[in-house]
Formats: sequence, C-alpha cells, structure tokens
Amino acid sequence: MSTSSKNWFITGGSTGFGAALAKLLLQKDDKVAATFRHQAQAEEFSRRAGDRGVGLVCDVTDEPQVKQAVADAIQTLGHLDVVVNNAGYGSLGSIEEVDDAEVQRQFDVNVFGPLRVLRAVLPHLRARKSGHILNITSIGGLRAFPGAGIYHGSKFALEGIGESLATQVGPLGIHVTNIEPSGFRTDWAGRSASYTATAIEDYRPTVGQNLQNSQSASGNQAGDPDRAAQIMYDLAHQPSPPLHLPLGKFAVKSAREKFTDLLQELDKVAALGDSADFPE
Repeated sequence: MSTSSKNWFITGGSTGFGAALAKLLLQKDDKVAATFRHQAQAEEFSRRAGDRGVGLVCDVTDEPQVKQAVADAIQTLGHLDVVVNNAGYGSLGSIEEVDDAEVQRQFDVNVFGPLRVLRAVLPHLRARKSGHILNITSIGGLRAFPGAGIYHGSKFALEGIGESLATQVGPLGIHVTNIEPSGFRTDWAGRSASYTATAIEDYRPTVGQNLQNSQSASGNQAGDPDRAAQIMYDLAHQPSPPLHLPLGKFAVKSAREKFTDLLQELDKVAALGDSADFPE
C-alpha cells in the first residue's frame, strides 16, 4: 500500500453512492470496509474485495451492530482514514400527512444513524489525530422544496451536526465534509424512497406535483454516481478539503440561490434584528 492510500469505512454499501464508491475503491490503491444490511451482501462483497476490503453486516439503527462493524473494520484494515456516512433514504409527503412512525424512522436512519457511526469512530480518529468524515447530506439539507419537509428536517440536522463537528475536531487534525448532492441516478427516488400519498386536496398542486415529479424522474436524473464517487475519492486525498460540497449542477445552482436569497432577506430585516439587544 502506498503512503497516500487510505482505509475507508462506508455505510450503505449496497446501492447508490455507497456502492459506486466501494466499487471505485477496489480499483484503486485504497482499502474499504463497507456495510450492508444482509449477510449475503456482506459475504459477496468480501469475496469480491479479497485482501482489499471486507463486507460487514450493519443496520445503522442498531447501535451494537454499528459498534461491532466499526471495531471489525479497524481490526481488519488496521486503522481508518475516511468514514462515509452514506446510509439513508428519503421520506416524501406533506408534513401534515407523514405519520409519527415514519418521521421517527426517517430521523433514526438519517440522523441518529450517522450519530451512532460518529460516536463509534471518533475515539479511533482522535487517537490517531487524523481522519476525514464525509457526511452524505443533500442539497435538501440546505434548501427546501414542497413534499420533502420531513426529509429536509433530517438532512438540515445532519448539516448542523457536521458543521459543529468540524469546529470540534478540526484542531485535532480531523476533517469534515458535508456532501450535498442533487438528483443522481441512484435508487433514492425509486425503491429506496418512502412515499406518503397526498390525500389533502390543498397540497395536490405543490406536494402532490413534486412527488409525481420525483417518481417520474427516477432513473433519469442528471447526476452520475460514478463521477460523484471519483470526486469523493479525490476529495479524501486533498490536504485541505472543504466543509461543504454541493454535487451536481442543480445542487450548485440551488445552493447559490439559497444563500443569495438569504443575504437579500437579511438586508431587509437586519435593523429589526439588531434592535432586539439591550441599548449599548
């Protein structure tokens, strides 16, 4: 293994970005531990990886499994350099209509899942005073659209966790990057998504239409998962990686529009906000 090679830990290795990234890493000089929800998937990945990596069974909603997967990855690879919080899914539907059980499931996978991984890997990274954490959030962690309010809530939360974590671990030599993709040709809007049908008539022009658009676009999105994987690979080998990386033209455009609009709005209300303090 070359001096610039990395050891990776990736959650959600069966589909989407996780699968594309794990596949790429097996072609490079890096090594990878990828997690899967089913034993057969993990065994097949281990067979393909040979001495280049290992497949591990891990559901991110199961804390003991997360801890065991991280421990097994460290034992197998020797150490970890890059940790990718990739496992997640999209819950789509109006905020009023998604039930409590689905809201809790969405946050358990998209927020508490990454937190479990972080708590398991951070002692190892802190001891080494090095490492890079990639949180796969979403452009939906920066900007909101109708019909994805619960999903946005989970991804906005992960964005905040990543930003705060960067201030905590940066002085220790550990980098954090929030990856913010727009639409990519993964299963995100297809079988991986959870759709709550729009029954409230008032929401059909907004939520209902957006859900229909998401379903019809599945498989035809502009984003290329293999190109995204290559970008993440290159990013992990940079000495000073960014905190934020929107992926895809729509993500870059949406991020730019969000912060332009936010600054314009701030200019309008700044005097009102400033007036809330005690007089100097």
